[in-house]
Amino acid sequence: MANTILPPHHPHPPSTASPLEIAQTWLRAFSKALTKNPKSITTDLFLETSYWRDIVSLTSDFRTFSGFANQIKPFLHSRADLFVSTSLKLIVNHDLKKPMIAELFPDLVFLQFAFSFDVSYCGKGTAIGRLVYTGVEEEGVAGWKVYTMFTCLDQLDPFVEKVGSNRPITPVFEPWNEFRRKQVEFEDREPDVLIVGAGQTGLEVAARMKQLDIDALVIEKNRRIGDNWRNRYDTLTLHDTIWYNNPPYFSFPSSWPVYCSAGKLANFLESYADTLDLAVWTETRVVGNARWNQEDKTWTVELERGGKGRRVVKVKHIVFATGLGGGVPNVPKIPGVDKFKGKIYHSSEFKSARNHKGEKALVVGACNSGHDIAQDFARQGIDVTMYQRSSTYVITAKAVAMLLASFNESMMNQLEWADRMRVSLPYHVVTAIQQRVVPVFRGVDRDVITNLERVGFKTNTGPDGAGLFPLFSEKAGGYYIDTGGSEDIITGKVKLISGAGGGIKEFSDTGSGVVFQDGSSIEGIDVVVFATGFADAADSISPIIGPEYTSKLHRIWGLNEEGELNSVWGDSGVEGICVGTGSLAMCRYWSSVLALRIKGMLVGMLPEKY
Repeated sequence: MANTILPPHHPHPPSTASPLEIAQTWLRAFSKALTKNPKSITTDLFLETSYWRDIVSLTSDFRTFSGFANQIKPFLHSRADLFVSTSLKLIVNHDLKKPMIAELFPDLVFLQFAFSFDVSYCGKGTAIGRLVYTGVEEEGVAGWKVYTMFTCLDQLDPFVEKVGSNRPITPVFEPWNEFRRKQVEFEDREPDVLIVGAGQTGLEVAARMKQLDIDALVIEKNRRIGDNWRNRYDTLTLHDTIWYNNPPYFSFPSSWPVYCSAGKLANFLESYADTLDLAVWTETRVVGNARWNQEDKTWTVELERGGKGRRVVKVKHIVFATGLGGGVPNVPKIPGVDKFKGKIYHSSEFKSARNHKGEKALVVGACNSGHDIAQDFARQGIDVTMYQRSSTYVITAKAVAMLLASFNESMMNQLEWADRMRVSLPYHVVTAIQQRVVPVFRGVDRDVITNLERVGFKTNTGPDGAGLFPLFSEKAGGYYIDTGGSEDIITGKVKLISGAGGGIKEFSDTGSGVVFQDGSSIEGIDVVVFATGFADAADSISPIIGPEYTSKLHRIWGLNEEGELNSVWGDSGVEGICVGTGSLAMCRYWSSVLALRIKGMLVGMLPEKY
């Protein structure tokens, strides 16, 4: 894949190359072609094997086009009128955004630059381009051509985010508690958007919408905001850094540990909603099926407020922010379960190994949650065995921090730009780059990987050898970011059964054992924890929108042929229904995109999808 996705080897650019002059020359040529005749844009400006990724600005969608002749050229011909060609302005007054040479590998050197542009439906966008040096001097472009181009919508005029210098200055001449109560209770109005789920996704989407004057109501089934984290196992921590996961508008304290615990995060989310004045109704559930009205394009939803009676709301959009699996545990159906005399948990229900002193435990699953829970048992001195059905991609937290080096403590004030840079490369390009990067990090983690395999733990290098990135994007699982669990397996504190025929066959007749597909077994078990992930996200959406509309939902998560996520943040297949989910870092960027898309739809400013 890498040899066909990455650009062919080109000469190293001359040391005298001026990134600023080269970027200016290319942008002038592109602007001139747009003004004169978009059909004059040719491979003088683009590699034939180039990519263009657009987030909403020119397509009203999330699209990635590959190949100049087959996809990019037709796209530019049909959408060139959306570019206000005279508005293209190179960004030069910012250290991170100004044109620069970036050497990913000795044989892969980009000239990276950014420019702003206006779109004809009254919006503003940002573009990030990467040029490669072809060594062939051509008129107007000096031998440099686009390998990747990224465009995204930043703003719909005049609807700017009410932050910084744009925040309101008119004082509220009303007792604050009374003003706040009216805002939260929606006493005199209907919300524009109903957000189901008050985890990080729901709250960040609500925060983004609030700054765009979109009335959003968040409902949460739990008693408190943050209970989706607070109620998980006690030892749960994030496996990546707080500066990578920082939410918009209100940052984590600089005194916090690098890897935040679930309990701290839960309390932070509660304060986040309060500090940003988000409208959240806890202990609230949808009653029956929501009803779609085709005439006025609204969903009618009845809500049970847990002791506060019922309320019917009419909203234009419902955003489901209930997690990758919708919070529905995926527990394998294993014959003989009724014979088992011990306790059985899914990882979402398990709290602490302290409750099982003196018992013998089996943890089914060898990814993040499985390792965390097995580690908890081991630290409590409990006899614990992990069952690994198939191989796991393992990368240490140290290597992940290196992989995400652009997200560091010094970048805390530049996260919006770092996010744009992260999404500016198309999926297939990132995968091809990761194929070359993974062996480097396997070298960093060599001792851990070697010792794991020595004791029988099976590892892999991810799909197509591309490591963590495709596993998260395509499966949202299948990996372990090592924060200490590997050492417990290597030293035998956590016993291991790997493979065993590829699964559990049944619970044994003894009432305290498990039989595997290859006929082997483990006996004397008092507690089994299934760290087996969650079900399809549609399972939590279906009870709310009903079977008729559930049948129209597109697949949720995983990637389409262009390398864009299915349904998430974009078109779900059902009008007025959106799905938002992902890691904290992912939600930070895409919550902004979703809020902007919905604002565009509410005010009728987005053109037809390309």
